[in-house]
Amino acid sequence: MEFIADLHIHSYLSRATSKQMNLENLYKWAQLKGVSVLGTGDFTHPIWFSEIEKKLEPAEPGLFKLKKKYRTEMDKDLPEACKNPVRFMLSVEISNIYKKKDKVRKVHSLIYSPDLASADRLNKALTQIGNIKSDGRPIIGMHAKDLLLMTLDSSEDNVLIPAHIWTPHFSVLGAASGFDSIEECFEDMAAQVFALETGLSSDPPMNWMLSDLDRFVLVSNSDAHSPSKLAREANIFTCDLSYFEMMRALRNKNKKGFGGTLEFFPEEGKYFYDGHRNCQQRMSPEETMSEDGKCPKCGKKVTVGVLHRVSVLADRRRGFEPKNSFGFESIIPLAEIIAGTFDCGVNTKKVSKAYLSLLEQFGNELYILRHCPASELKQAGFEVLADSLERMRSGRISVTEGYDGEFGIIDVVNK
Repeated sequence: MEFIADLHIHSYLSRATSKQMNLENLYKWAQLKGVSVLGTGDFTHPIWFSEIEKKLEPAEPGLFKLKKKYRTEMDKDLPEACKNPVRFMLSVEISNIYKKKDKVRKVHSLIYSPDLASADRLNKALTQIGNIKSDGRPIIGMHAKDLLLMTLDSSEDNVLIPAHIWTPHFSVLGAASGFDSIEECFEDMAAQVFALETGLSSDPPMNWMLSDLDRFVLVSNSDAHSPSKLAREANIFTCDLSYFEMMRALRNKNKKGFGGTLEFFPEEGKYFYDGHRNCQQRMSPEETMSEDGKCPKCGKKVTVGVLHRVSVLADRRRGFEPKNSFGFESIIPLAEIIAGTFDCGVNTKKVSKAYLSLLEQFGNELYILRHCPASELKQAGFEVLADSLERMRSGRISVTEGYDGEFGIIDVVNK
């Protein structure tokens, strides 16, 4: 069976997240999007952990489902064409900020647990180190290697995956805060890391430029802070619906269990290019080097983006594909495409009405983006949308690159 998993999200208890990020809305939006397995996010936060205990119950091995009494109300408003079972996986993102070799390191990691007891043991251990009540994504002052050790001490079935590995300020390989290799960060524990999250500003071909990353499976997730952002990136699994089978597929690079990723066009990511947002300076790596890393307007140091950082560490040219690599599909959120066809904002009522109409007629968002025949959309009166989807699927896009915290713009409507 094939199913979609989005394993990096946040609850309403994380900074800068929507109040709608509760378990009921996540259950609803997972179905609208076409996601079968969703990370809970934030399981270290005591309030969120209590809500998980209260509202979820065990389902398939290592996975959970929303209890019936919480599902019933949400089911009333769901389009019939989108209704499907949703499972949750216990997940959290930890921010490690610490000093190593006289340099401040800032590394974000994703942690997964198959059961509440394992997650609770990790929570209790982390309480001895830092304040896990302050944020859904807690800041812990310990080495990333030590976090990995603590994670595995809490349960041998727990898993740690470095998060958005190229983000400039908070990642293992980021230009401003990371290391130059996974081994440099995790040292003798590096063998316990078997997958890496690429982040919104990079895609597999960019990561294939580094031979050091060949041994890892590349995963992608939404890092959603609001329900509508679910599955903007996600993973395709082809194994049994089980925490253990999913992790086994990643650990063993098993093509019978893992089918690759759904990706943002990386240019849309908010750290793809270099630049200085305050001065509205978007810069290619070549432009940054010609300016000696400084903003041409104010002279301050620019934020070095993912493309630049990958190029610095790369030992291959773009276009090289390692043996046994997994496939990927580049997608654009459906609401963005609809907004482009109407030439209006994504959050307008016009877009919301068209979005719901499409889901009611054809099924969930990912089905529409990936598989829905253009001919069927045209027959239903969505001619411009159908043409735009065909351009997206074939990669015929126009781009305004994201930089220094500003999302880029991908246009498939006016191409």
